[in-house]
Amino acid sequence: MEFKASILYLAGESMDGEKHEECGVIGICSKKGGPVAPLLYRAMVALQHRGQDAAGFAVYNDGRYETRRGLGLVCDIFSGEDQRVEGGVGIAHTRYPTTGRCLLSDVQPSSGDKMVVSHNGHISNYWELREELEGKGVKLSSQVDSEVILYLLQEKIGEGLEAAATHAMKKLDGAYSVAGMHQGKLFAFRDKHAIRPLVYGENEDTFCVCSESCALDINNLPYSGEIAGGELVVIEGGRMTRKRLLEGAPHHCMFEYVYFARPDSIINGKWVFEVRKRLGEELAVEHPVNADLVVPVPDTSRTAAQSFSEKTGIRFEEGLIKNRYIGRTFIMPNQDARSNAVKLKLNPVRGILEGKRVVLIDDSIVRGTTLKEIVGIVRGAGAREVHLRITSPPIKAPCFYGVDMSTYTELIANRKSVEETRKFLGADSLGYLSLGGLNRAIGLPVCTGCLDEQYPTAYAKKRAIEAKEKTG
Repeated sequence: MEFKASILYLAGESMDGEKHEECGVIGICSKKGGPVAPLLYRAMVALQHRGQDAAGFAVYNDGRYETRRGLGLVCDIFSGEDQRVEGGVGIAHTRYPTTGRCLLSDVQPSSGDKMVVSHNGHISNYWELREELEGKGVKLSSQVDSEVILYLLQEKIGEGLEAAATHAMKKLDGAYSVAGMHQGKLFAFRDKHAIRPLVYGENEDTFCVCSESCALDINNLPYSGEIAGGELVVIEGGRMTRKRLLEGAPHHCMFEYVYFARPDSIINGKWVFEVRKRLGEELAVEHPVNADLVVPVPDTSRTAAQSFSEKTGIRFEEGLIKNRYIGRTFIMPNQDARSNAVKLKLNPVRGILEGKRVVLIDDSIVRGTTLKEIVGIVRGAGAREVHLRITSPPIKAPCFYGVDMSTYTELIANRKSVEETRKFLGADSLGYLSLGGLNRAIGLPVCTGCLDEQYPTAYAKKRAIEAKEKTG
């Protein structure tokens, strides 16, 4: 059986100072052997919000893997010819790199000996595992987590997928939702704490596993459920088998509900839209304010802002308009450039804001620099008062599970009190949702490592201690 890969390259780069999460994954199997490349393409478009720097897919056909990948947006990378690649099983990936530039060598899927893998999340003990593999003579060609997962799987693949997945899962510390192929079989598994989402859907023709249900919707596939934490799912010959390989308490990423996931998605059995409504309601109860308008910071805060408005009776208005044609292609080397970048993306509606007491709803504050600019924009449009209300608790600690918050010093809530943060941002008042309010709104056990340093895995706890020691 021959392995063949062809590569498509498209150059690009971006730096924009926003919060980002690492990647979306997709695996699709046609139960009747039909082509899956068009379905993979549409699913990647649906998951474009999870990574806009690169994308790739691989399909299996007649004993060979055919791979396409590149840097940039899905619609810019892949042509109509790419969508006509033959193969009844495939996986795909949209990527955002958590550190540094996105290089072609790091674009997933990662390919090995008769196996291809894509991954969403972050392996906390990546460098330790990489060193261990290199000590065994493995020559890694990238710095992407999925390649380490690939080689761990290959160490035991001779004993079958179940043995290989068990071996890999026992070695890995961190968040990982994985979709892969091995000799025509589609497989998927998730870390035992189910930190990153992984859903599936199927009909009589097709099976799909993906990061969010919106990638099912775009292909007219009904949402069927979740891949459980520690579970391996294998699809072969149109049949699905599933087995729980590791037991662990769930700790779902709260940021998925607050910011990352699309509001029209179901993850972990919960509509993201409904959770965000409850976030706004809880925030209205915890931090009421006398004001004239409720204005969302587009786009992820809109649902919460609407429910905040309904709960308080304060009128909802779209006081900030987002330019949807500004991509993530500009470089921001200094504060002036960052300020201009915010102005390129957001423009105030002076006729709405002028002379008004404004409640500005945002999903979170990480570094604070962008929100400071937005407060300035609202004031510059004539707002009499600006009251900030945030639908997550203060972000005080790094994330080691796939969000690009790697140090204590970059987090404003770690360095400043609420009052100091308010002054820095230039707001008249500042209210964060409490941890209790967050838990009530989500209604599921969540990972709170970035909020209170209660990381669910051992190596992440170790890395947090090391990161804190570096800050002095």
